[in-house]
Amino acid sequence: MIGFVLSRLWQGVLVLLGVALTVFFLFQVLPGDPVALLAGQRSDAATRAAIAQDLGLDQPLPAQLLGYLNDVSPLGLHPRDSVGVAKYGGVQLLPLGKQALVLKTPYLRRSFQSNKEVLSILLDHFTGTLWLALVAMLLAAVMGIGLGVVAALRPHSWLDRMLLSTSVLGISVPSFVAAILIAMTFGFYWSHWTGLNLTGQLFETDPFTGRHVVLKNLLLPAFALGVRPLAVIVQLTRSSMLDVMSQDYIRTARAKGLSGYRTVVGHALKNALNPVLTAVSGWLASLMAGAFFIEYIFNWKGLGTVTLRAVENLDFPVVMGATIFIAALFVVVNIVVDVLYAVLDPRVKLG
Repeated sequence: MIGFVLSRLWQGVLVLLGVALTVFFLFQVLPGDPVALLAGQRSDAATRAAIAQDLGLDQPLPAQLLGYLNDVSPLGLHPRDSVGVAKYGGVQLLPLGKQALVLKTPYLRRSFQSNKEVLSILLDHFTGTLWLALVAMLLAAVMGIGLGVVAALRPHSWLDRMLLSTSVLGISVPSFVAAILIAMTFGFYWSHWTGLNLTGQLFETDPFTGRHVVLKNLLLPAFALGVRPLAVIVQLTRSSMLDVMSQDYIRTARAKGLSGYRTVVGHALKNALNPVLTAVSGWLASLMAGAFFIEYIFNWKGLGTVTLRAVENLDFPVVMGATIFIAALFVVVNIVVDVLYAVLDPRVKLG
């Protein structure tokens, strides 16, 4: 188990290295001058030169690349003076003359717009995206398993055909299209019946009652984000249930006089959930990455909103940092999912 995790961590490091190289060279060819964005239009040549030196833009491209990789890596070199310690912090592992090898928090540079550290900006907005993805996955799993079981218990009926047709539609429609339709229907045209808002945040502040949770603001964006996994889970559950219900032990349970409820819930559903759990665990990271346009449509405070606004404002460090942050989430979630496979199903061998 430990060897497998270490092997996957090494593979994850290589993936993140590839992502960092890709975003670095991609943003080298995009239009836009970081010095002009920070200095403004009326700055003099000395100010521009100082900003370029601070960003390392006065150095050759290979030196800029090495500096960027040193910044985003959790293990890097920094000067042992007060400036280096204030910039990187971390734990000194090995002194190397005027520099030191340190274990540190990845430094994703600073935002061109707010001058705040990019990692701090991403962590401030990460909670909103995490709650959105978790609730979307919960809604998709509960509704998808329930509807899939109903469809499997009445195969080839009108209800089964309707659920299958609806699930195919849910898979086919892009998430941002579904989000616009859901927002306009339930948050605008029918808002006087549903009581739901077109936009809003999970945590809102009232001048009299203070900060409080508004769960209804989470329903529409979570449902819009969960439409596609909901459709997939309905089909997976139906297919798996039909396969399990034809097994010999189910017929034996029925022959012994067990009720339909106990047969379905106690025997069939338990063994039919393995592919569903696989889909649910694998969808979480995808939902967090796919929430970008959903958050933008519903004005939800999350990683998607802050990243898309950074794209509009040419705030390159935030966009680059968000790309690496999401890639790291994928790596971690995939490792956890692989370990869970072995825990949930003894037939799966790690290696």
